[in-house]
Amino acid sequence: MKFAEHLSAHITPEWRKQYINYEEMKAILYSAVEQAPSAEVVEPEVLTRYFAKFDENFFHYCDKELAKINTFYSEKLAEATRKYANLRSEMSTALEKDHHSKESFLKNRASLLRKTAVPARKLQDLKLAFSEFYLSLILLQNYQNLNFTGFRKILKKHDKLLSVDVGAKWRTENVEIAHFYTNKDIDRLIQETESTVIRDLESGDRQRAMKRLRVPPLGEQQSPWTTFKVGLFSGSFIVLLVAVVLSAIFHQSRDDWRVAFRLYRGPLLLVVFLFLMGLNVYGWRSSGVNHVLIFELDPRNHLSEQHLMEMAAIFGVIWTLSVLGFLYSSSLSIPPYANPLVLILIMVIFLINPFHTFRHGARFWVLRVMGRIVMAPLFYVGFADFWVADQLNSLVPVLLDFQYLICFYVTNTGNLMEATDSNKCGTNFIALRSVVACLPAWFRFAQCLRRYRDTKEAFPHLLNAGKYSTTFFVVLFSALSTVYKDDYEGSSGNPYFYIWIVASIVSSCYAYSWDIKMDWGLFDKNAGDNRFLREEIVYSSTGYYYFAIVEDLILRFCWALSLSLTEMGYVHGEIMVSVLSPLEVFRRFTWNYFRLENEHLNNCGKFRAVRDISVAPMDSSDQTQILSMMDQEDGVTNRKKKQKKKPSGGGNRIGRLNVAEEQHRLMFEGESTDDPDS
Repeated sequence: MKFAEHLSAHITPEWRKQYINYEEMKAILYSAVEQAPSAEVVEPEVLTRYFAKFDENFFHYCDKELAKINTFYSEKLAEATRKYANLRSEMSTALEKDHHSKESFLKNRASLLRKTAVPARKLQDLKLAFSEFYLSLILLQNYQNLNFTGFRKILKKHDKLLSVDVGAKWRTENVEIAHFYTNKDIDRLIQETESTVIRDLESGDRQRAMKRLRVPPLGEQQSPWTTFKVGLFSGSFIVLLVAVVLSAIFHQSRDDWRVAFRLYRGPLLLVVFLFLMGLNVYGWRSSGVNHVLIFELDPRNHLSEQHLMEMAAIFGVIWTLSVLGFLYSSSLSIPPYANPLVLILIMVIFLINPFHTFRHGARFWVLRVMGRIVMAPLFYVGFADFWVADQLNSLVPVLLDFQYLICFYVTNTGNLMEATDSNKCGTNFIALRSVVACLPAWFRFAQCLRRYRDTKEAFPHLLNAGKYSTTFFVVLFSALSTVYKDDYEGSSGNPYFYIWIVASIVSSCYAYSWDIKMDWGLFDKNAGDNRFLREEIVYSSTGYYYFAIVEDLILRFCWALSLSLTEMGYVHGEIMVSVLSPLEVFRRFTWNYFRLENEHLNNCGKFRAVRDISVAPMDSSDQTQILSMMDQEDGVTNRKKKQKKKPSGGGNRIGRLNVAEEQHRLMFEGESTDDPDS
């Protein structure tokens, strides 16, 4: 592997601008050689002056790169040193409290229950904090090694192309004595962290301590076995899908095709969604978008894109086998409607399986997030919470199909051979279906209200809540239009139909504007060369962004095309739903790329590459420090609105204390000062 590829594969995404600009320096070298005067047509002195001038500019560029790397390394090392001292202090306090609580057990058993609960939890938090801190040290050590190797490689290439040894001398005189290379404090911090965790947190068990501190390969190498399984199941799914299509075409026609469509459409959409999520993860990882940090996943144990694609392919195979079993049920002598029921049971059992198999950590992460979403607004809203809730807004057809499936099997109890009425669980349950259709929008609406309660910021949270509230009106007037359609001669005489159209237009315009401006951060007035976009972009081509802007507009208003075709009787409504549902999933797939990119760039401004976990309690010294910071002009950037000055100094101090307490709450709960909704 070439060094340029190795560098791009191993850099820490949040620090990408702080690494040696190897590609640019290599391009400068090749350009100088290509543009050099020919030795056959010019005097040797001219050629010497040309390369002397080039070397002057080139090494001046090297000086700037070296200064940039030295400065950044010194800042991160100082930050790591302070963090280590804080963690040691917090650990000493926790261990002391734990020791006192054990001594008090001999005097009073009841006191053990009161006093050991907090230290035990604190020790667990400390283990997590040290684990994240250790990861940050390894990343900094990796930064140190990659930059030295980069200078060695580029200077060696310089000497080879120009047939000189000036690069080697410059490296000896500058790089090998540079602070980022000669300083070994990072190695000392790594050793001390390992010793501290082994001795104080894992009771001398080195194997268990190093397992906790284990750092995943920074190159994100994929397992060959996983790659093989992805290919095997994907190929099997494609072959079986072709068999399903051919069987459906040449099989004896059925009168209950609408029921079968609704029973199998939802699971297939989930398979497609899971596969596209794998593509999302691949795109984020290859472009340097740190989704692991944004979603606060375990960097040592999380799903890669291949794992997601593997699960999608496996469930795709199960889905095709179920459909084939349905089509050939008479030949197989099994009840046809037992097939979709078994398919759903397999998917549900996989999700709630309590045993530590089949991606247990990822499955229960999803269940925990879903639990917080359903209970909104009772829980604090993190990035993963509102992001998953946004995905649900694109999976409304899946929820409606699952409602239909449950209704179908409840009303058809004991009869798995045939379906009597395809509309029995559809139009007859219009009120229930309307409630189900509103649930994802309600979850996001409630989350926005909770965000407003936590931050007291009307913008953007209340404005975002207003966006989701438009969905309620769309669903309401759509249901009223359907209920009262028999009272009017066609849709043209139905007033609810026109109100539904107006509500849909308002909702689509509102949502599209929010997608482009707030979620993606585009149409920034300081975009510079990236016209209509933003100043900084991650993905390689601006064409991706322009495509997404147009694609999001078209798919946001696809309902208008569907309405026209179904109203004029050209296409059946169920077919249009089956066509538009995957398109909405694809729209969300595109949305995910730019939403995560926007969040990633906001984070990159702070160069935060790992979670900053603090377990220190607020004490008087902390308050004093925060108050002194707030008295400085640049001490705290996240200030509340300036309070009116009062003659009494005590009033100002109380105001500052309230802000200090709020600052500590944000630090303790892990709340970002960036608004995840904007």
